[in-house]
Amino acid sequence: MSKRQVFFSFEYLKDNWRASQVRNMGKVDSSSTFSDNSWEEVKEKTDKKIKEWIDDQLQKRSCLIVLIGSTTSGRKWINYEIEKAYELNKGIVGIYVNKLEDKDGKQKTKGSNPFYNIFSSESKRLSNYVTCYESEHLTSKKVYSDISENMEQLIEDAISNKDSY
Repeated sequence: MSKRQVFFSFEYLKDNWRASQVRNMGKVDSSSTFSDNSWEEVKEKTDKKIKEWIDDQLQKRSCLIVLIGSTTSGRKWINYEIEKAYELNKGIVGIYVNKLEDKDGKQKTKGSNPFYNIFSSESKRLSNYVTCYESEHLTSKKVYSDISENMEQLIEDAISNKDSY
């Protein structure tokens, strides 16, 4: 099976270290992982340009992976990415990354489900349909291994389930 092209959604300022760990696991097509410089360039643009970039990137991907940190839920661009992925009928999955250590070796508290306040066209919460994977492990190394071992299946399941929400 070839690796999927995905779009990673995450809160850049607080979770870029954790996100880079997941993005660099080698579990997705390399075109899915943008350099940190690309992210920096995008966030300097106008809202219209950011939306165009997100729309263009999501068009090319089969799945949106929301990397959930302690303050991911409710963020403007993360909400937009989720809504756009839903509109484009892409697979959507969440992965909690708060237990991965940051550059200072610190873990964070678990954040809220980012799909809870986003609704389907039938006014149902996406949190009823979208999986949010949370490792049962507590140490960063074991959480990393757990995410790495499960990510490809989470992506496939999200793509298979996209018509259910």
